[in-house]
Amino acid sequence: MEYIKICENGIHIVFGVTEKKQLKLLHFSYTEFDENDLCKFGPECKAEDVVRKEQFIDEAFQLVQVNLSGYNRPYEKHGNKHIVTAPGYLFTYAGMEDTVNEIGRKLVIFQEDKEVTHTRVETTMQFYKGTSIVRMFNTVYNEGSEMQTLEYISSFCYFGLEKEGKDNSDAKMRVRIPYNGWQKEMSIKDYSFAELGLAQTQPGVYQRTSQVLEVTNTGNWSSKKYLPLGYVENTQAHTSLFWQIEHNGSWHYEISDQHTHFYVCVSGPTEVQSHWFKDLKPGESFTSVPVAVGVTEDSFEKAVGELTRYRRMIRRPNKDDENLPVIFNDYMNCLFGDPTTEKELPMIDAAAACGCEYYVIDAGWYAPGEWWDSVGEWQECRERFPGGIREVTDYIRSKGMIPGVWLELEVMGIYCEKAKRVPDDWFFIRHGKRVFDRSRYQLDFRNPEVIGHVNEVVDRVVNEYGVGYIKMDYNIEPGIGTELYAESVGQGMLEHEKAYLAWLDDVFTKYPDLVIENCSSGGLRIDYALLSRYSIQSTSDQEDYRNYATIAVNAAAGVTPEQGAIWSYPMCNAKEGKEEVIYNMINSMLVRIHQSGHLAQIGEERRNLVAEGIKVYKNIREDIKKAVPFWPLDVADNQDKWLCGGLQTKEKAYLAVWKREMEGKLDNRIPLTTSDNEENLFEIPLSSLPFADGGLQVKLLYPASEPVTYELAEDVLRVWLDKPVMARLFEITKA
Repeated sequence: MEYIKICENGIHIVFGVTEKKQLKLLHFSYTEFDENDLCKFGPECKAEDVVRKEQFIDEAFQLVQVNLSGYNRPYEKHGNKHIVTAPGYLFTYAGMEDTVNEIGRKLVIFQEDKEVTHTRVETTMQFYKGTSIVRMFNTVYNEGSEMQTLEYISSFCYFGLEKEGKDNSDAKMRVRIPYNGWQKEMSIKDYSFAELGLAQTQPGVYQRTSQVLEVTNTGNWSSKKYLPLGYVENTQAHTSLFWQIEHNGSWHYEISDQHTHFYVCVSGPTEVQSHWFKDLKPGESFTSVPVAVGVTEDSFEKAVGELTRYRRMIRRPNKDDENLPVIFNDYMNCLFGDPTTEKELPMIDAAAACGCEYYVIDAGWYAPGEWWDSVGEWQECRERFPGGIREVTDYIRSKGMIPGVWLELEVMGIYCEKAKRVPDDWFFIRHGKRVFDRSRYQLDFRNPEVIGHVNEVVDRVVNEYGVGYIKMDYNIEPGIGTELYAESVGQGMLEHEKAYLAWLDDVFTKYPDLVIENCSSGGLRIDYALLSRYSIQSTSDQEDYRNYATIAVNAAAGVTPEQGAIWSYPMCNAKEGKEEVIYNMINSMLVRIHQSGHLAQIGEERRNLVAEGIKVYKNIREDIKKAVPFWPLDVADNQDKWLCGGLQTKEKAYLAVWKREMEGKLDNRIPLTTSDNEENLFEIPLSSLPFADGGLQVKLLYPASEPVTYELAEDVLRVWLDKPVMARLFEITKA
């Protein structure tokens, strides 16, 4: 076998070209390639094992999985695995282009099947200077004379996840599943392979199973169940492999085994999971969704650090992510979609006095009373704003803030008058009828008339209503797609999603300084197809500030800190008093502050704590936009009583610490010492910080007006929090 070895930005990649001229991806890792790792038949590789190894390599290790309808898949597999695809197993190697552009090194790899399907596939691998991540996608071409139906195409496929290290997979392989969900976003769980049904039942012996770990999204809410993110680590070899699917709709990845090795396949929509297929006429092509794939040590923190750097590289340059302005929004634990001029004016005054820089009028400004099922025309409601909404937005500007409004442009309510007048092809259609979800219809952005409608709305709110910020919400799930003008409902969905992204690009070209927030019932569309365009992301609709701390700690797994908007909403009658305000502020102070709450009603002492928090935030936001996350005690869990997480640069770190005594929360501290007051003591190791050599110093950053007892002993921060619900923010520097 002829080897092609690539080492770029710390990524070690090895391709093998067999005697049959087939290309195999043999290695993709943080460590260098060892050919002996390919033989997994026990401590000694016998002659017959070498023969089997060559057979197994011949049948697996494809760089790309492509499945077309009507072709045999002869090799052994069990269940719904997306391997042994045809023509995936038929492709032969046809060459490689190796170039360098302004981003970094770029490989384009060519494979073809001239004998059976008459197709060709190109694999694009774009490396990025300064991070151990490569962006990949595949394009399949129909070069024959007959139409081909594409059922599956991978964006990344790799066999041999477990091959490094002598221990079996049960002992060394772990996977993190990034669960997501409404009001409980960013819930990241760690499992061994065996705990997920992938036990190595016959160590050292040929094995196979029908069990597949599937992490899948089907529909238009891209992160309603999981973040589009994967992470696998080998604790013996001290390596990790991670990936990010950059798509705003249906996607899928799976982990399973074939021929003694574990594999991962990552893709966009599939026929089995997403009701997707695509007909390719002669001369047509299809490109898979892009996937970012990276390697590092066996550290989730370092993997997210690499992703953070990469996400900043692929994002649309914008002032919002440079300046990190503080945003007030009148919704959460405040007006809850019932705004009026009378209610807004005193809150505008209070928000300005506290230091907010944007003021957003959330839902309800366009209709009197209950509005859910009638939205869609987005005209100001004079019952709510007798002098017009421009009177309020002008008042916001007079207070030195930029005004914003809430929109949900992708839907129309079933009682919207315009929805009754326009034809059905404005909307998703299945079985010949409009698709309903929660009394709304889904608009189809492939329709030019729909684009004209939403452009008219954006132009009106910007030019007539005077806004500089749009909270773009999305509160339905239209399911598997639309049957109109597409061979499959999944393809109809995919084309709509691409059209939506193209529309966003046009909006930002026309209004480059307009800030548009990505919101989908909170954080149900956290993906970097959208977030490479949007500058800011709503992380949750979580209404209990104590539970929001979990999301705050883990938010950087899904989004860069400067894009992750977290609510701070001091309550009017919270029993925790000042500590509730402090806790709320610290939830948001290491990301983007989405201030809310009845600031005009909470009293001067508590309002001063909000103002203090915003002032501190403005002093540290220059560091936030360049920092990466760190978790001294790993990511947080929803049941934890004690939490901590922070941001680090090369010279400085910020650490937030929370305590919450409430039903269902467990005392998860790891005691490092004993203390007379141990039940209130939280001990946090800081030795992993990049500037820890030579000693550290710590100071309480917020709130200065409410000090707590803390000390630093041998790079361990010891903090005493003696009330049931408390939080504090610390700054850490080199001694």
